[in-house]
Amino acid sequence: MTERKPPGVDFESWVDRQIRDAEARGDFARLPGAGKPLPRDMETPYDEMWWVKRKLAREGYSVLPPTLALRKEAEDALEAAYAAPSERVVRRILTEINVKIRDMMYKPPPGPPLGKKPYDVEGVVRQWRERRAAADGPEPGDA
Repeated sequence: MTERKPPGVDFESWVDRQIRDAEARGDFARLPGAGKPLPRDMETPYDEMWWVKRKLAREGYSVLPPTLALRKEAEDALEAAYAAPSERVVRRILTEINVKIRDMMYKPPPGPPLGKKPYDVEGVVRQWRERRAAADGPEPGDA
């Protein structure tokens, strides 16, 4: 609906006309879930903001304060670094998250403190090597 409301036309009657025209075209008949009740989880109490939360989740937005979201992202980045296939990827993952952590440290947003400091890239690479060696097991003939 990109048509603008004409001047002098009552807003309510203009909207009503737009809805009637859409119904006549069948625009509402093809919507997913048409004719079905809205889904509701019976185990949790009613939350009037359920649709907002579902929309945010579907769009990939976080409802956490920025510092808590970054803290989670940093933990995920460390796990990803440990699971990385190469040292180059470990360094790239840690360098990218360290930039975000430093930005948050020097320009803190409102909310709880970050409580994180940049990762020691060389230390994590050393641990990554140790984990990789332990997972591969002893070399043949090392026993």
